Amino acid sequence: MTRTIGFLIFPEFQLLDAAGPIAAFEIAARIVPGAYRLHVLAKAGGMVASSSGVAMGAAAFAEAPPLDTLIVSGGEGTRSPAICPDTLDFVRNAARACRRTASVCSGSYVLAAAGLLDGRRATTHWQRSADFQRRYPAVRLEPDRIFIQDGPFWSSAGITAGVDMALAMIGADLGEAVARRTAQQLVVYHRRPGGQSQFSALLELKGGRFDSVLAWARENLARPLTVETLAERAAMSPRNFARLFAAETGTTPAKAVERLRVEAARALLDSQPLQVEDVALETGFGDPERMRRAFIRAFGQPPQALRRSARASAA
Repeated sequence: MTRTIGFLIFPEFQLLDAAGPIAAFEIAARIVPGAYRLHVLAKAGGMVASSSGVAMGAAAFAEAPPLDTLIVSGGEGTRSPAICPDTLDFVRNAARACRRTASVCSGSYVLAAAGLLDGRRATTHWQRSADFQRRYPAVRLEPDRIFIQDGPFWSSAGITAGVDMALAMIGADLGEAVARRTAQQLVVYHRRPGGQSQFSALLELKGGRFDSVLAWARENLARPLTVETLAERAAMSPRNFARLFAAETGTTPAKAVERLRVEAARALLDSQPLQVEDVALETGFGDPERMRRAFIRAFGQPPQALRRSARASAA
């Protein structure tokens, strides 16, 4: 079975928003010959200049074949007159006929402007979140997610997250083994789950001399990460470690560890068929009740509710 993928571009599109997913599907089609047929589309066709000035060739909307999937690129052009009524009409009509419709980065503006995301969960580049929410209040924006699937509609965060979304689609179409081999060929992580935050706790907590301690903690979440353990790793006394850690990161060691654990647990809940109890053990919470309280502090909802919401949206 050959699936036809259309990539929508326009003047001032972000080159990697299109090229990244294109490369992923191209490699998957090498692994499974005939799996995908790829088409780049634009309103007028011909060469279309990206925001970098580098142009990409595209076929006109009128020449578009029946599509299995439409992926809308992001870029500065999503908020310009380039996104005209003709483009929105094409996206609406394609969405009615496609099995799935997706956006990369600020391509979500196009789907939202077409009215396709009203009442649905979606994400976009973190830098555009406030503006997006102001323009499209009917969309249930989750600005910290790498990518989101809500029924037939997919959306992803900035640039490289489009590759993560493409790998997830490949996994759904052809199996995880093919997605894994595709990721290996791309030399990318296989694969960041959609539930992973755009705002990594590790990056937010970056604190100079404590960076290596935080990185070690994230790789050892199942261990008892007490102040004494972390202080020993930093070759400091517990009292001095706690004082300097709070001064440099703005939080306590215990709260920092909880943030790392919550981030890891949510990613596992979204991407793995694990029981909540197993996730709690794997991420160092020890018991589900302790993890539940941490999730309510972080997300306002318990783990089971977040998992149910993610599964219902993907159905």
